[in-house]
Amino acid sequence: MAFAEYDQFDGLGLAELVRNKDVSASELAEEAISRIERHNPALNAVVHKAYDEAQESAARALPDGPYTGVPFLIKDLGLKVKGMPRSDGTHFKDDAPDTEDGRLTALYRKAGLVFLGKTNTPEFGITGTTESARLGPCRNPWNTEHISGGSSGGAASAVAAGIVPLAHASDGLGSIRIPAACCGLVGLKVTRDRNPQGPDDGGRSIGFSVDHVVSRTVRDSAAMLDATGVHEVDSPYPAPPKERPYMEEIVTPPGALRIGFYTETPRGDPVDPHIRAAVEETASLLEDLGHHVEERGLGINYRHLYAAQRAVSGANFVAGMHERIKEMGRQPEEHELEALTWRNWKGAEGRLTAADVGRGLHTLRELNRQILANWLEVDVMLCPVLGTSVPKIGFCDPVNQDPRTTDAHQAKSFPFTPPYNFTGQPSLSLPLAWDEGGLPIGMMFTGRYGDEATLFRLAAQLEEARPWKDKRPPVWG
Repeated sequence: MAFAEYDQFDGLGLAELVRNKDVSASELAEEAISRIERHNPALNAVVHKAYDEAQESAARALPDGPYTGVPFLIKDLGLKVKGMPRSDGTHFKDDAPDTEDGRLTALYRKAGLVFLGKTNTPEFGITGTTESARLGPCRNPWNTEHISGGSSGGAASAVAAGIVPLAHASDGLGSIRIPAACCGLVGLKVTRDRNPQGPDDGGRSIGFSVDHVVSRTVRDSAAMLDATGVHEVDSPYPAPPKERPYMEEIVTPPGALRIGFYTETPRGDPVDPHIRAAVEETASLLEDLGHHVEERGLGINYRHLYAAQRAVSGANFVAGMHERIKEMGRQPEEHELEALTWRNWKGAEGRLTAADVGRGLHTLRELNRQILANWLEVDVMLCPVLGTSVPKIGFCDPVNQDPRTTDAHQAKSFPFTPPYNFTGQPSLSLPLAWDEGGLPIGMMFTGRYGDEATLFRLAAQLEEARPWKDKRPPVWG
């Protein structure tokens, strides 16, 4: 295979080439490394380079898995990778490498992947943009003046630029779906605890955050979830078991689905007209494919929902900061944390009471029931991922602007993703439209709790009807 053809294959396609001995894992690693060196100066997507480890791994006998020999990147937040440092995007962190793999990391290795390094992330994964004081801004291959999304912005930027075919990502309030939408990728937030998080997941005790990948094809998302979505005996909240492999679901017609769509936002602000038009056009496409489509909102009190979430998330963040302080053996200096992070920590620590947190948990449970009740009448809900075009670098900047400005700009740009982290439902971004400036517009499809199968069937149908794999950003190859 000529290396110029590397980016014409998704992850499964590259693995097949390795399996057929058309190319070696070492050659794929070298090609991916050359692309990092070529594109990273413009993108700042890869923040830790593990080239020696990758070359040594590729030269050894790799596990026989669905992705044997395929280059891969891990998000520099949360997930442990033995021998690699983990910054979490903050200056308040030592640089000692992790001494063991996380449970999901071990499954990635078992799948045969070759780790090249770590991808950019904002401080503690807080924002929907990947811009941090420690790691710097990550840029979008479609237009480097614009964000790649967050908090998995480095992963999405690297995949969209053709550096790797898929990369690890995580999602606590939209951090897989937002970058996928910004960069024109497939991004699935899986059901709560669908992918294993292991015994060191205490910081995720409120259940909002999950791990998976961003990819250029639906089948890579499906195959990776087949490889990693194993049952954890020690999980307190195991996801409902799947009926069959997701790779079988993507070749199964979805049938005629009941699909609701909406563009309502928590603050009542209208989305940009071209976003609304893209949703309506997607709804028309779905009707043409034989689905029953109707406009309907979630029917919830968003003000109560987000007040409850802020109390619960605030308490969780305070607990996490106390654990980090214990690990570091000292308090952070104010310059070691960004203004938004400092505000979130000190504000929650100073104002929240036990009653606030308890009331927040009660309200979230009640409103989650109201959200989930919509799926008694529909199979899937459709909405946009962003309320605007992909913002420019600096618009949501958590480093250099007042936190209240960041809050307001994020609320305008990213109003749709968080409710499905609260309910734990699977929620999927697909690149079904582009704006006049050539930037992607992601459409978000959300299924019943535990029902990734329906989403994969529908996604495969849409990928065939409105293919995106041949669209290429200016930073590519």
